[in-house]
Amino acid sequence: MSQLSCDFRVVGPIQTNCYFLYDEESMDGIIVDPGDEAEKLIQYIEKKGIRLQAILLTHGHFDHISAVNGLKEKFPVPVYASKAEKEVLLNPGVNLSVQMGDKVDIDADHYLEDGETISILGEEVRCILTPGHTVGGMCFYFPEAGILFSGDTLFQESVGRTDFPGGSMSELIRSVREKLFKLPPVTKVYPGHGMMTSIEHEKMFNPFAVE
Repeated sequence: MSQLSCDFRVVGPIQTNCYFLYDEESMDGIIVDPGDEAEKLIQYIEKKGIRLQAILLTHGHFDHISAVNGLKEKFPVPVYASKAEKEVLLNPGVNLSVQMGDKVDIDADHYLEDGETISILGEEVRCILTPGHTVGGMCFYFPEAGILFSGDTLFQESVGRTDFPGGSMSELIRSVREKLFKLPPVTKVYPGHGMMTSIEHEKMFNPFAVE
């Protein structure tokens, strides 16, 4: 059975975690939330020898998507994102890039529905819609590897902000409690910012987990 490894680099002004998930045998891999510094990410991919297969976006804020177009110029791979997030991806005002003095817009190749599964690196990946931080935030769950990419929905002992356009604290808490906390406790959580955690840890220590 192939073994998946996950590395990350912190990029951009908001210190966003950009993840590289790859098969140690074939070196086929994906990148999750390439938020900035496209050249830095390209150099890492080439140095590591990763054969990029896809780009996954947990949501459309500028600090998670700004390197997508640069990567696509080098690696013509498909981009996956939530269907509910399309306006955020395409609208520089909503994805906050305008406020940073730039205009970033991304059109995904595949727009995903809640609960849809996609085949990535030999796994059936579950796409979990988790609105609250944005209207169409999506987490990607790799059940065999026991990995969840949680974007800005769930952090170590915290959750994402909800004061941006489309944000809702009540929806975010519902997403965390009713969807993410239903995953196996041993699931490793790779958030959009900060340190890695687990579902078990968050159910015990995340203040937003309390009913």
